[in-house]
Amino acid sequence: MLLYLTNYLAQFESGFNVFSYLTMRAILGALTALVLSFVIGPRMISKLSNNQLGQPVREDGPETHLLKAGTPTMGGALILMAISISTLLWADLENVFVWVVLFVTLSFGVIGYIDDYKKLILQDPAGISAKQKLFWQSAAAIIAALTLYFYAVESGTLDTATALLIPYLKDTTIQLGMLQIVVTYLFIVGFSNAVNLTDGLDGLAIMPTVLVGGALGVFAYLTGNVNFAEYLGIPYVSGTGEILVFCAALAGAGLGFLWFNTYPAQVFMGDIGALSLGAALGAVAVVVRQEIVLAIMGGVFVVETLSVIIQVSSFKLTGKRVFRMAPLHHHFELKGWAEPKVIVRFWIITVILVLVGFASLKLR
Repeated sequence: MLLYLTNYLAQFESGFNVFSYLTMRAILGALTALVLSFVIGPRMISKLSNNQLGQPVREDGPETHLLKAGTPTMGGALILMAISISTLLWADLENVFVWVVLFVTLSFGVIGYIDDYKKLILQDPAGISAKQKLFWQSAAAIIAALTLYFYAVESGTLDTATALLIPYLKDTTIQLGMLQIVVTYLFIVGFSNAVNLTDGLDGLAIMPTVLVGGALGVFAYLTGNVNFAEYLGIPYVSGTGEILVFCAALAGAGLGFLWFNTYPAQVFMGDIGALSLGAALGAVAVVVRQEIVLAIMGGVFVVETLSVIIQVSSFKLTGKRVFRMAPLHHHFELKGWAEPKVIVRFWIITVILVLVGFASLKLR
């Protein structure tokens, strides 16, 4: 939105040309989201507290979690608000990728909001049923997948848009064709639920989201620059550079939320935040053609999800549990790790995995 204004003003004052630079708009997007979080955060937390929208706690969970009961949740609305406003202010609104990623983020946020609303306000412990939630997640993901696929057809970039890049191997891709729609669906829905499962400790999910989102922003910038893409041997996709603004806004909003969500948390993001942020990561990875790299950098989310699958499968098949409790972060808590130790160590692991993901740009 402001891009159009600054382009107009640049006719009269050349200094406004600085806002045409993608990197400058990304920095401003991050700062805008951060400031919005700081300004709106205290008011939102106060309102959530006054309305008694407190976090329910699992009865079978670690005893230390009983202290979290009543902590305001649905704070993910703060993240969505900051991301949306910042992106709309600083991104090129004629870019289809920006709108697809925003659509995915907000639609999954609405699903999460309805789930939180039913649990906290209507006092329905079940919230949205698993089938209903998956149905609406699937609907939003398929709309996004079809939009990206047919946009690639119209723009003549179908070969690039449907090529699954194999990292660390030079010039190695797998042509998926229409199967790309399925891959897009799986990454959006899969990472949405993976981040939701990880969101069980103060700051545990948001910091890895910030790190991975920021890293994907770098990939978006490189993928959208023909010179960098050619030099690094990655697919060039015109227009993906604008996703850097979205990722920067996500990082800024996430850090602003972490200010209030860090241990001991003043607010939790709830499904409205976790579902939307995970879906956003999946959508961005598909747009920048780095699905496998996302699985590497978001390894914490992947392992947390696998721990649940393994635990449920083992109990159904053998009647025995592999972990003391799933998701995995609860297992370490029950082993005696203090909550801050689990959180920070998972953050450190994410930093390492992000660096491993970045290494795919040069190791081929």
